[in-house]
Amino acid sequence: VEEEHLYTTWLHSDRFVPRRFMRPVMRFTETEAASGVILLIAAAAALIWANAPFGETYDEFWHTHITIELGTWFHFDESLQHVVNDGLMVIFFFVVGLEIKRELVIGELRDPKAAALPAVAALGGMIFPAAIYIAFVASTGGEATAGWGIPMATDIAFSVGVVALLGSRVPIGAKLFLLALAIADDIGAITVIAIFYTDDLSMGWLAAAIGGLVVIEAFKRSGVRSMVFYVPAAVITWYFLLESGVHATLAGVALGLMTPARPLFSSDEFDNKARRIVDAYPASATTQRAREHVDYEARQLMAVSHESIAPLSRLEHRLHVWSSFAIVPIFALANAGVRFAGVDFMDAITHPVALGVTFGLVFGKMFGITLFTYGAVRLNIGRLPKGTTWSMVWGLALLAGIGFTVALFISSLAFDDALLTDRSKIGIFAGSLIAGIAGYVTLKRSKPIVDPAEEDLPTPS
Repeated sequence: VEEEHLYTTWLHSDRFVPRRFMRPVMRFTETEAASGVILLIAAAAALIWANAPFGETYDEFWHTHITIELGTWFHFDESLQHVVNDGLMVIFFFVVGLEIKRELVIGELRDPKAAALPAVAALGGMIFPAAIYIAFVASTGGEATAGWGIPMATDIAFSVGVVALLGSRVPIGAKLFLLALAIADDIGAITVIAIFYTDDLSMGWLAAAIGGLVVIEAFKRSGVRSMVFYVPAAVITWYFLLESGVHATLAGVALGLMTPARPLFSSDEFDNKARRIVDAYPASATTQRAREHVDYEARQLMAVSHESIAPLSRLEHRLHVWSSFAIVPIFALANAGVRFAGVDFMDAITHPVALGVTFGLVFGKMFGITLFTYGAVRLNIGRLPKGTTWSMVWGLALLAGIGFTVALFISSLAFDDALLTDRSKIGIFAGSLIAGIAGYVTLKRSKPIVDPAEEDLPTPS
């Protein structure tokens, strides 16, 4: 059967719009480097906008306040930038939570022995950058020291995207090591945000947020599956956490970790139920009653199919594209704009905060991850993935220094002083660029270890 006969939806038809526009766009979004490209475009657009002749409109637009009041019990008054950072980014962190849960339950972090090496490496990749940053800003003191968490972050989209550009030059084991490392790094960054970047804690609102999570967990355990309950409950819990002083995006992480990673029906149960429904399906529907029966059986089959996919997989599949290609680029557009008009560039790039972030991302990640990985291997805590050389570990460690999205996010939390925020952003741009180029070159020049048993195998045509 030809492929065009297998798909009858509008998207898979041979019509002009899906053929020329929709399917090419979908193919682009499925490439690993695509989200990094869109993120880079959004960051460049923010820089161009902030430094254009009408650059003052950048701050004016993103600091426009949105106010919503419902009597005396609900008051929401935040700038558009905070709506993005505290609101939209909850979805990004929810997807991060889903990814962490997937890796812990069915992925690379499921086996404690397999997870040990990237977890230890991530620890080194957090300690060294923070220490290097503090060394640079120690003499300045004051608010500058609050930015120590900025160079600890790794941007999964960019780092994995760069590895994707190298194709088969990087073994699959090395790619999985970087992914597990980045996820472990995310866990560390989330912990740092929760503990060290929380202001004016309100125990009443925090108790309400925890109560919201408890209610959601109770309904999940009682078998409630409908999003009609979970979406409003999640929004209410997010608002409670926002008012508590704990950063509201952590609600997304918590909800992601609470999402079931296994389907309601196993593959065997799905097969049995689907077969019974199909066997009861009428061969033809000539009467109104028969057509109603067809509709009923079709809905039953749809429901069984729906519940045979884990909620985690369904939500991750639905939200990943929105997170990678809409929310994170909007976040970059709202936060990456640094105005250089009237600024001495050399003075800005050599500012202790900028140097601390740059050196932390490049050298802190490179030495921290590599040395901790070496120590873990020597102590037999873990072993390098198949085909991975130490040269590749250096390259992967450098790529972990691309700290764009989460680094910008922590930067927005760390400083009240706009000057320090801008200097940290310059450090993030410089450090991420240097780390990305250096990591790419290092990995491109590295050669994987080839199993002698595979050397004489014929190359597939």
